[in-house]
Amino acid sequence: MIRFPVARWWFLLVLAGLPAAAMAQAGVANGPAANTEKPVPYDARLLRLAEITGSVHYLRTLCKDDKADDWRRSMQELLDKEAGSEALRRARLTAAFNRGYRAFASVYMACTPAAVTADGKYRAEGATLASEIVARFGN
Repeated sequence: MIRFPVARWWFLLVLAGLPAAAMAQAGVANGPAANTEKPVPYDARLLRLAEITGSVHYLRTLCKDDKADDWRRSMQELLDKEAGSEALRRARLTAAFNRGYRAFASVYMACTPAAVTADGKYRAEGATLASEIVARFGN
């Protein structure tokens, strides 16, 4: 088993209270009109982050990391907090996660040094994205 340093950037997003702050910036209202999906300014970054998380989840599972499933759980937490009852937004985030997972499943069938390198690069990109989202849109 290959050990990876743990760097889960989802905690930055959850702890920063991102959804409330970003929704306020995006002008999302509470009440009946809140059921209409409103784009938020960081959606493209969040979709990329979901895709990266799917890739990292696959690679960590492939390399038999004991905490590989933490990435899937973190994605579920993000979906619950960020998408709430917005079915289309939830579907887009889920599709991005699955796309990232499948992209690496089609390339890596065994844990190789290249898979470990890809994992490190993707985690670094994810950490950067999470930091940027929190810095720009968090409380």
